[in-house]
Amino acid sequence: MVGTEIVTDEGLNNAYVNGLIQTNNGSLEGKLDELRKLFGKSDDDPLRIVSVGAGAWGSVFAAMLQDGYGHLRDKVQIRIWRRAGRTVDRATAQHLFDVINSREDVLRRLIRRCAYLKYVEARLGDRTLYADEILKDGFCLNMIDTPICPLKVVTNLQEAVWDADIVINGLPSTETHEVFEEIGNYWKERITVPVIISLSKGIEAELEPEPKIITPTQMISRSTGIPMENILYLGGPNIASEIYNKEYANARICGAEKWRKPLAKFLRQPHFTVWDNGDLITHEVMGGLKNVYAIGAGMVASLTNESATSKSVYFAHCTSEMIFITHLLAKDPEKLAGPLLADTYVTLLKGRNAWYGQKLAKGELTLDMGDSIKGKGMIQGVSAVKAFYELLSQSHLSILHPEEKKPVAPVELCPILKTLHKILISREAPSQAILQALRDETMNDPRDRIEMAQTHAFYRPSLLGQ
Repeated sequence: MVGTEIVTDEGLNNAYVNGLIQTNNGSLEGKLDELRKLFGKSDDDPLRIVSVGAGAWGSVFAAMLQDGYGHLRDKVQIRIWRRAGRTVDRATAQHLFDVINSREDVLRRLIRRCAYLKYVEARLGDRTLYADEILKDGFCLNMIDTPICPLKVVTNLQEAVWDADIVINGLPSTETHEVFEEIGNYWKERITVPVIISLSKGIEAELEPEPKIITPTQMISRSTGIPMENILYLGGPNIASEIYNKEYANARICGAEKWRKPLAKFLRQPHFTVWDNGDLITHEVMGGLKNVYAIGAGMVASLTNESATSKSVYFAHCTSEMIFITHLLAKDPEKLAGPLLADTYVTLLKGRNAWYGQKLAKGELTLDMGDSIKGKGMIQGVSAVKAFYELLSQSHLSILHPEEKKPVAPVELCPILKTLHKILISREAPSQAILQALRDETMNDPRDRIEMAQTHAFYRPSLLGQ
């Protein structure tokens, strides 16, 4: 049975371990004690961890910490912030009710907490549920089918972060700057410097005074004044619901050695391996790049009725463009090949960006609906298409075209990216244009693009502000 409740504290489950009661309390407590020591915590001062943003991955990340360490409540406090006021529509309430009744463990938990009746009333239309309310009961609005453990939810941002030791950024990149600018105002009087772990996979482009990529960790540093050595990025080929259901997964935490190594140890679980790496910005940018091409993959899958052949053709072209782009962005791009392809693969298989591309191609979604979709959250690949296109269109970054033997902007050698921009951003073309691009007889062999990238010195350190 998934999620056996064994300890409660004012209705908050503190040892929800997805069906496996944690037996290695000693090692868990030891890892927590090591981290507490690094933060200089006294015996009567708990380590305060808060997740900002309650999308699927942010909620699951907080729930995993609660599952693992929540029972050590004298030593650690785990909370999550989300905005108040987001209502749950009746159709979602009906679906939520069905999920609850299909899971005996969840049903028993809600009855025990005297919380079941409100879901009955919401199903009948007699009550309005709110997203922050159901999160306290263990339901993420963007992941209704996967109940998580109950979480301590705070809707006042200042209350959530003002004394936090570790802040998890679970916001989309498009909201990171605004929210952390507000957080920065609350931290002006802080004496200690918090540690921030960003989960966000998205980027923005800054064109003046010199074109470069701005990542969520850089946005956070700019907004709060927190030095980059206290900001880390965690990413990997992960689907949130599968991680919470204990499918084997791995991730990398990237940043300064002082924090990444102890945090990797702290976050590691039997089903969730966490490695560490010092190349923060490049890994973060690659996490945003794969979302671009995942949207196109979804379109191709839908337009070809899931043709394996057509999808493989698209995969060959899109990965060759990604390799080409990594050679522009990274000094040692070969080191990124495995992580980037793994993250791309899982996103193409089951990620929200590929899902979005499928729905657009089927006509079940339109661009006018925006890129924040009910039940899915922010589709970060849309803004990433715009950012990468703008950056790679800059003429002063020009490279020699292999056939025309004249300088061209890098985007001219990325026909998939150009087509996605025409579909999603400038709206000059329908979704079917992605197939037209693949079937263009003038399109070069993907191998040629990879060979060109590997044999030419394309690296542009200025694109990452280096």
